[in-house]
Amino acid sequence: MQIIRNEGWDILGNCGFCRFATGASALVLAVLAVPAVAAESEATLDEDRTYAPENIVVVGKWTGYSVTDGSTSMKTPTPLIDTPQAVTVVTRDQLDDQNIRQLGEALRYVAGVSMETGEGHRDEIFIRGQETTSDFYLNGLRDDAQYYRSLYDIERIEVLKGANALTFGRGGGGGIVNRVSKSADFGEGFVHGNASVDTFGAFALATDINQPLSDSLAGRLNATYEEFDSHRDFYEGRFFGISPTVSLRPIERTRIVLGYSYTDDQRVTDRGVPSLGGRPLDDYDKTFFGDPDFNQASSKVHIARMRIDHDVNDALTVNLSAQYANYDKVYANVTPSSTDGSTVTLGGYRDATMRENWIGQGNLVWQGNTGSIGHTLLAGFEAMRQDTQNSRNGISFATAGGPASSVTVPLARTIALPPVSLGGVARSRDSQLTVLSAYVQDQLEIGDWLQLVGGIRFESFDLETRDVLSGTPGDRRDEKWSPRFGIVLKPQESLSIYASYTESFLPQAGDQFLILSPGDTALDPEKFENIEAGIKWAPRPDLLVSAAVFQLERSNTTAPDPDGSGLSALTGKTRVRGFEAQVSGNLTKDWHVNLGYTYLDGEIRSDTDAAPAGTTLQQVPEHHIAAWMRYDVTHRFGLGGGIVHSSKQFASFSNAVVLPAYTRVDAAAYFDLTDRVSLQVNIENLFDEDYYPSAHGDNNIQPAKPLSASFGVRVEM
Repeated sequence: MQIIRNEGWDILGNCGFCRFATGASALVLAVLAVPAVAAESEATLDEDRTYAPENIVVVGKWTGYSVTDGSTSMKTPTPLIDTPQAVTVVTRDQLDDQNIRQLGEALRYVAGVSMETGEGHRDEIFIRGQETTSDFYLNGLRDDAQYYRSLYDIERIEVLKGANALTFGRGGGGGIVNRVSKSADFGEGFVHGNASVDTFGAFALATDINQPLSDSLAGRLNATYEEFDSHRDFYEGRFFGISPTVSLRPIERTRIVLGYSYTDDQRVTDRGVPSLGGRPLDDYDKTFFGDPDFNQASSKVHIARMRIDHDVNDALTVNLSAQYANYDKVYANVTPSSTDGSTVTLGGYRDATMRENWIGQGNLVWQGNTGSIGHTLLAGFEAMRQDTQNSRNGISFATAGGPASSVTVPLARTIALPPVSLGGVARSRDSQLTVLSAYVQDQLEIGDWLQLVGGIRFESFDLETRDVLSGTPGDRRDEKWSPRFGIVLKPQESLSIYASYTESFLPQAGDQFLILSPGDTALDPEKFENIEAGIKWAPRPDLLVSAAVFQLERSNTTAPDPDGSGLSALTGKTRVRGFEAQVSGNLTKDWHVNLGYTYLDGEIRSDTDAAPAGTTLQQVPEHHIAAWMRYDVTHRFGLGGGIVHSSKQFASFSNAVVLPAYTRVDAAAYFDLTDRVSLQVNIENLFDEDYYPSAHGDNNIQPAKPLSASFGVRVEM
């Protein structure tokens, strides 16, 4: 199947602002036409807007920049201040204040997370120097396909640093990203709508409707429609998402949450610009190095989920979760591979993936005492089945010398390419993955000042693959134990000093598990070991200050056999050492902040297949600052601002191309017209910094947006 340009993207007209104005008017009129649902009070927006949320363990309403819930990290009702791990949370209020709708945009404001371009069609990041396309979770369950994730139905984003195998299983060597969904609320009914348009003509419409139907039944619907545009030539696209949820309380101690989401994303595949002389190519930040009719990416994702929470008694709780996900993804691209300053060489391909995931998870949590020692005991299991089909086609350029898989053309402001067509199947592979795991963890409270954490996970990992073109099978089964140990000292209730050790592993098939080569079937998984020590201090209930030092070692990485046999040996090692600090919450009643800083020192310690010992790890800036704050000047008027600073980093393991250091400054202003209608303006890259925040190798480098602004309206009923 050849991907073609979707002419339906312009169904609302050719003028981006006209489309926005028409859609926004319809949205506002629709919201205002809905009868106001019953509310407990007529609280003002400022009173509704809390930055010190209640402690939520499993589900519930969540607002503010400050958080107290550490249950995702521990799978138990543990306050964040007592989790022996660095955690960064981006909440719904912060996302709204920044007018952020995509996961990648939000993670740019998390210190210690570097962005990979993801080849212009997927979320891909580095956490503590470890690259991943699969360590993404939804409500604690794996969501590992390669696609872009929207945030229209998300309550908060949690970034858990360090190895996380005990609670999340294989992978997660540098950390994981968990999205927590909005769910139907029994408390009050509301209708929220918002619309925004930016100076490029991109716009977004969204609605969030919640309605309690009885004391034991509530429903919620989130939906959004977006159209994309940017400074890059030919870039466009559209996104549609809808997510209904239902909450039930069949009996007093039981809650059931049912949810479903469907997303449909279509956009131009933009691979960025090549490099020249060890730096990104200058003066071509708008140039599209591809064929806009061929460079198309499409993903359709269905995710159905269920969670049951039951309190057996005051000491014992049980929860069961299930998730089915179906991913249909295809992208095609012409992409630059090199330039000499006068010409540019381009190649390309088309890639298609279909994946189905079935996941079941159960946890039992007991809180009690044995003598003078308190316990929070966790016992759980997880089962997963994953089926994936992946194929790739080459492409063919119609040149004077006949069809060619690559072409060299003059470098120009607008690249002139010969006609491109789809070639034959270059690869086709099927894989079936079965994972069974069980884990146990105990948190001991010894007196008022000492807590000990210990646990272990057993995971059986069975991967079967088949190279369809050659008929070559691959099969490997690994059974791994992943421990976790921690100690937390509590000199006072508002202060924790901790140290921890965690492990994780990753099979040699890579994080997408598409194919096992004959050589890989004999190789043990890679191993991650994270040692961390830190301090967390809550000088007030709505403010958390934290700092940590850590060392993350990755071993069992493939490398050339030092004996010269030509085979692979598991002798490669990398190490990342670092420090991070964060302040989140309320500095004053009107001043809300989320500030982070990370120092990273990462290098290859022993030769690997990717690079020799002494090489600096790719896309790992030494210094990274991410800060956002909002100050409410008056009851109705507020100002916001942020800064992202990154020191220079290498685009790849070659260490031949440098992404220069940069500092980006953002700004925002908020004005409440009434208690239910508010306006906001967000300015990105206020000082028009010319920089390159991400790359995919040395010749797919993404230029950042120049100075731009977005204008939004929110209606709440």
